[in-house]
Amino acid sequence: MSAIIIVLIILVVLVFIALIKTIQVIPQASAAIVERFGRYTRTLNAGLNIVVPFIDSIRNRIDLREQVVPFPPQPVITQDNLVVNIDTVIYYQVTDARAATYEVASYIQAIEQLTVTTLRNIIGGMDLERTLTSREEINAALRGVLDEATGKWGIRVNRVELKAIEPPTSIQDSMEKQMRADRDKRAAILTAEGIRQSQILTAEGEKQSAILRAEGEARAAALRAEGEAQAIRTVFESIHAGDPDQKLLSYQYLQMLPKIAEGDANKLWIVPSEIGDALKGLSGAFGNLGGGVPGFNNGDKNAGQGQGHVPGQGTSPDQGGKAIG
Repeated sequence: MSAIIIVLIILVVLVFIALIKTIQVIPQASAAIVERFGRYTRTLNAGLNIVVPFIDSIRNRIDLREQVVPFPPQPVITQDNLVVNIDTVIYYQVTDARAATYEVASYIQAIEQLTVTTLRNIIGGMDLERTLTSREEINAALRGVLDEATGKWGIRVNRVELKAIEPPTSIQDSMEKQMRADRDKRAAILTAEGIRQSQILTAEGEKQSAILRAEGEARAAALRAEGEAQAIRTVFESIHAGDPDQKLLSYQYLQMLPKIAEGDANKLWIVPSEIGDALKGLSGAFGNLGGGVPGFNNGDKNAGQGQGHVPGQGTSPDQGGKAIG
């Protein structure tokens, strides 16, 4: 009785194991490779699948989603014999589970080595400056080569990115110094341009100011000249309107003589020839008032002839008048 129970238990366990091996649930975006007696039979897609237990076996489960694989830095020599370390990131997707399983032993390692060799070929034809400034060109060339090579492996390379390009430390220092020098140069140029523009604007302002100042001075001079001319015309008109006689003019001549002789440095001054006529007229006026002054008429006569002189002083004849010193 106990032996029968043991057999039944064994049968139930075997049936349960067979059911587990028969029913295979494949997750979404995944695939499974089925082999029968070591030979590829079919590929299981996502969902519930039935296989023959103990005959069919699952060789490999493959994720069909896009994968991101970063590769460690690889030393690459440029065309100008400089060693740079380049980090790459590969975005790939398995499109054929059977090819990815049977066409290559390890497609991850194969992609990595292919990336390294292709990257060295591309960078070897560029100098350092072009390498640093041509990431898009390198990415496109690298993706084209990888996509063509991995197609037979059931792999599609969607994108290749250069994560970092690190030149040697000495080159980095030189580049930093060059960049600093370029920045200083641009700053000096901008400063010089600013100073030049400032000087130009200052000169333009001074020019405009000088022009306006000259125009103002010319206008002021014209106005002053016009005012003086008007004043002279007014005085002239007033004199003619007043009709002054010879006596008034003689008196004005006598009033101006002290002003002419003012100053310690005046050693010689000129008496106009008309002063004789003025003295004659003034003498005549005094003669009419007081019957004449003794000796004054003789002085008037001498003055009228242009030969008189002041007592105690010398005389010097001149064409336009008498010089008294």
